[in-house]
Amino acid sequence: MRIALVQLNPRVGDLTANSQAIAQAVLSLDPQPDLVVTPELSLVGYPPRDLLLQPAFVQTVWHEAEQLAQRLAHTAPVLVGAPVANPQSLGRPLYNSALLLHQGRIADSLHKTLLPTYDVFDEDRYFEPYVGSRVIRVGKELVGVSICEDLWNDRDYWSRPRYHHDPVQSLVAQGASLLVNLSASPYTRDKQRLREDMLCKLAYKHRLPLVYVNQVGGNDDLIFDGYSLMLNAQGDVIARARGFAPDILVVDETGGRLCALLEPEEELWEALVLGTRDYVRKCGFRQVLLGLSGGIDSALTAAIACDALGSKNVLGVLMPSPYSSSGSVSDSLTLAQNLGMQTLTLPIAPAMDAYDQILQEAFTGYSPDVTEENIQARIRGNLLMALSNKYGALLLTTGNKSELAVGYCTLYGDMSGGLGVIADLPKTQVYTLAHWLNRDGTILPEAILTKAPSAELRPDQTDQDALPPYELLDAILERHLADHQGAEEIIRAGYPPVVVTQILAWVKRAEFKRHQTPPGLKVTDRAFGTGWRMPIARA
Repeated sequence: MRIALVQLNPRVGDLTANSQAIAQAVLSLDPQPDLVVTPELSLVGYPPRDLLLQPAFVQTVWHEAEQLAQRLAHTAPVLVGAPVANPQSLGRPLYNSALLLHQGRIADSLHKTLLPTYDVFDEDRYFEPYVGSRVIRVGKELVGVSICEDLWNDRDYWSRPRYHHDPVQSLVAQGASLLVNLSASPYTRDKQRLREDMLCKLAYKHRLPLVYVNQVGGNDDLIFDGYSLMLNAQGDVIARARGFAPDILVVDETGGRLCALLEPEEELWEALVLGTRDYVRKCGFRQVLLGLSGGIDSALTAAIACDALGSKNVLGVLMPSPYSSSGSVSDSLTLAQNLGMQTLTLPIAPAMDAYDQILQEAFTGYSPDVTEENIQARIRGNLLMALSNKYGALLLTTGNKSELAVGYCTLYGDMSGGLGVIADLPKTQVYTLAHWLNRDGTILPEAILTKAPSAELRPDQTDQDALPPYELLDAILERHLADHQGAEEIIRAGYPPVVVTQILAWVKRAEFKRHQTPPGLKVTDRAFGTGWRMPIARA
């Protein structure tokens, strides 16, 4: 049996374009296989979120699926992911389904059972879980069809399964001779290795070949890495599609093309580049701009943007103040030259003087403090937003996860913009990725990698005037954010009590800032984005 795994990069809600992409992929197959499989919700893109609350949208999806079936009337059967109305009078109004398009019609619809509601997922908001037969016959094979999360509940793999029901076990009991999974599984670091380990053990446990087709591309803060797979009944990966790019992989019982997994830093780079490119383009922009401070965060963000969009579409804006070192300016210009991007220099001293004059009377009796420092950041943010409006270019923010966690950032200043490219990278990871980027030559000037981090908002300022060393800060944040550890647990692990208490207090106090930050590309298991649901006002 030959199966085509069509790994797509859909645009959420663009039914015409998504349908066209599916049709082109299927019609390009020569000879036609026995079955074509596309990702979860491939017709609408994942995640469609509250588009699913619009009955007219769901109805249009069904009509689009009918037209696609007619267009593919003379091809192999095709499994297409789409929301389907629930005809029952009880429960949520939709199913998350795989539509079988065959001989010019929608021949069957097979529904998802396990609906994730953790982290970035909220499928129980829209969909009704389905328990029933999901086996179809294709030639001599009984194909058991599952959708994404349905694979993630094997009692022999997970120490604490999340759900009471195992859909794969049901498919096996129904006589499936082949398992097929339509998926939209977002990227996080090292997740593909976890996926493959789980899927290999699942195939081996049931002694069945398994086909897994994943979405690729960036949608909002989520990045999907592709890496669609086929595994044999012995639990071996015998075919793998490309990572971070659309692909069509044709497989049979002997396997197929086997693309290699990327090394961790290259994989992270490709994820950020893909996420940036798709966010910008799918939001209707062609160009971006960002502030270049001479620091490592803006340098790495600029490099990612240039790779994602082409250097000609990236503008770096230098906004030196009287506190900016000459090295910060020269390093920024050298970086821009290395990347081939354009720059614009807008000194902010005149604006600082104007603010001082306007606020002089109101500030009488008050000593200079962080207020004046934040005004500098807000001047820069205002200038960048003005350029964004005038040029029609999306402003990229350059803050990292460590700063965002503890609130070491300025509302309406350096937090201004439309996308946080490295907002889910701890500062230590920023350095690691920057050194990886320079592995074969100097792209980021060496001075940017070696100078002490500084906002340069007052003379001789460094980040460590206000923060613990980043190695210590990031280690504590990792335990608190990713591992959900409280102060007592972290202190018992050997971290300084005063530092731990202070950091956790900063994290809690900065919640209101994080609710006003731009979307940030998610690359870790616990990001400040869709899946972060902490209250703002709390004890």
